[in-house]
Amino acid sequence: MQTFSIILMLFISTLGPSLVIAYVGYGAVRSLGRNPSAAPKLFLSMILSFVFAEAIAIIGLLTIYNLFR
Repeated sequence: MQTFSIILMLFISTLGPSLVIAYVGYGAVRSLGRNPSAAPKLFLSMILSFVFAEAIAIIGLLTIYNLFR
């Protein structure tokens, strides 16, 4: 039972950041379709949001790993 709870926690901790990455990517593609000249501003904010979402995922995975080690 403990293995299932670890798998479930790992899934939930990576689901949130992956949804953030999906929504940010979708929004960036839609906004670039409407205004292609805003690409440099969108690229910077998109990359920053990807970095922060991945950092949250890594922190979540490391926390769960340390809890059940």
